[in-house]
Amino acid sequence: MIELTVARLTARVLLGRRRILFFFVFPALVVGLAALVRVLSDQPVAGTASVVGTFGFVTLLPVLCVVAGTGVIGPEIEDGSIIYLLAKPVRRSSIVAAKLVVAVLTCLCFGTGSILAAGLVGASSLDGAPITFAMASVLAIVAYCSVFLLLAVATRHAVVIGIGYALVWESLIGSFLPGVRNLSIQQWSLSLTDQLLGRSARFGDLVSPSIGAGTAAVLVLLVTVAATWLSTQRLRSLRMTDAG
Repeated sequence: MIELTVARLTARVLLGRRRILFFFVFPALVVGLAALVRVLSDQPVAGTASVVGTFGFVTLLPVLCVVAGTGVIGPEIEDGSIIYLLAKPVRRSSIVAAKLVVAVLTCLCFGTGSILAAGLVGASSLDGAPITFAMASVLAIVAYCSVFLLLAVATRHAVVIGIGYALVWESLIGSFLPGVRNLSIQQWSLSLTDQLLGRSARFGDLVSPSIGAGTAAVLVLLVTVAATWLSTQRLRSLRMTDAG
């Protein structure tokens, strides 16, 4: 069950004056680069695929999820205001669900939406890479946000750890050590989308061939459910003195 009041307050804080500017940076960069590709490249379709894939999906989307996933609850724990919410007769599971939904919807709007917009701007079409990367981004966003929400509840260094996982582990180390891709939310979502579409998604070298659709689906579901459950348990055990 989702607590609508908690969701509204969370959205108001997450999309406040300062943070809303950051969330607009994502679509501005992705769509802006797609526009440049269309103007300067002789192959706008291939160029747009590179922009939405390597730059948008692989690099910027995880960062967006880190900010949203940690931002829905991290600041409240940091400044101690979470105690007012915990003191109210609201189920901890409802609090976690409300905050996770806000994080996911925010990332879908600014992340998935910008990938689709880049396809229209850069290649005048939603066929091919833009639509398939957008589909994969939906799976990735749900898993990412649940994990980063858990980090925010569990540690004060959630942003640093989240950025380290997304950019260092998944992108940097994963590019040199293919085996690392098997432990990557990014890879699970790409592999599942790729195989559900009969390998017509054409993600190319971004996809690890060793991950099957069934395995990827189980891993995405398992990580999402486990992270959400652990966030609820951690919130239940959070003492008033732990906040602030």
